[in-house]
Amino acid sequence: MKNYQGYFIDLDGTTYKGTERIPAAARFIKRLQAAGKTVLFVTNNSTRTPEFVADNLRNNHGIDVTADNVYTTALATADYLDRVAEEHRRVYMVGETGLQTALQQRHFQLTDQHPDYVVVGLDSKVTYAKLETAVLLIRAGATFIGTNADSNLPNERGMVPGAGSLVKLVEYATQQKPLMIGKPEATIMQMALQRTGLTHDQVVMVGDNYNTDIRAAINTGMDSLLVYTGLSTPEQVAKMAVQPTYTVKSLDEWTID
Repeated sequence: MKNYQGYFIDLDGTTYKGTERIPAAARFIKRLQAAGKTVLFVTNNSTRTPEFVADNLRNNHGIDVTADNVYTTALATADYLDRVAEEHRRVYMVGETGLQTALQQRHFQLTDQHPDYVVVGLDSKVTYAKLETAVLLIRAGATFIGTNADSNLPNERGMVPGAGSLVKLVEYATQQKPLMIGKPEATIMQMALQRTGLTHDQVVMVGDNYNTDIRAAINTGMDSLLVYTGLSTPEQVAKMAVQPTYTVKSLDEWTID
């Protein structure tokens, strides 16, 4: 087992399950903090600001972190565009507060007039008009960006449509494939590494979902730790051609050097 300096950690299914606490996760984070490790929660959720996520972790899950410990697909999208956009900083956005705030903090102009980029993320109040505008702008030449490809996300009502469902609608209507930012793509991981100043061999990705968390690590050349507290099962993972670096039933099993 390597002595990792950084831990990138998934949220739902790994750190908590909806509103339900995972006590082992809270203990795991405290042990990491006591050992002086870099802790960064890497999430595909683009709707919330890092401040909101950190408040939720502190107030509802007993995990004492700040916004600096949270990296969302909204931040990763804004960071990626900031790196490549140069003077082309006009963006049309389908999304919520988290994405809007991240783009504005990077000084992008949000507009439906001749944007350079169209960014599609999760938007629980999306309208046909918003999607229509996104499609027309992409067909007119704007670069198509998707925050993440999650088809569904869990809430108290069940598995509701995720950001990827909206991205797929726009993809189908434009016949153009987007550049995707979130897990399992390497882009969010590379942006997170840049944010922390760590290299891929200094970090392990911790998550419950093979198809997002573990594939993101594999696509980045990063080690991975799959915990069986959420989506993926041992039976499913056993069938995968590339195995996680480590697996545990509970994060209490993990030894921190």
